[in-house]
Amino acid sequence: MSKTTKPNIKPLGDRVLIKQLEAETIVGGIVLPSGAQEKPQEAEVIALGTGKIDDNGKTHPFHVKVGDRVIISRYGGTEVKIGTEKYQLVSESDILAVMA
Repeated sequence: MSKTTKPNIKPLGDRVLIKQLEAETIVGGIVLPSGAQEKPQEAEVIALGTGKIDDNGKTHPFHVKVGDRVIISRYGGTEVKIGTEKYQLVSESDILAVMA
């Protein structure tokens, strides 16, 4: 797992800042052009928000932690660019699994 420098951004609520991992560019010995590659679903957790607050005002902890490799919903989240790096802000519910 590559460690990414943490940007100066703090997600709010149940949001999680992630950085998508690079897509495979060689498939079966064939090099795919960048336009033919699907958006990767694997990402690294970079920062966590403040937590989800329920109707009773109780804050619930996250099920992921900074540094986790996760699988995310293909079309979830909002892309943000910080400097030259691209990140995504997703709700914790857009995270489908933590990779072991």
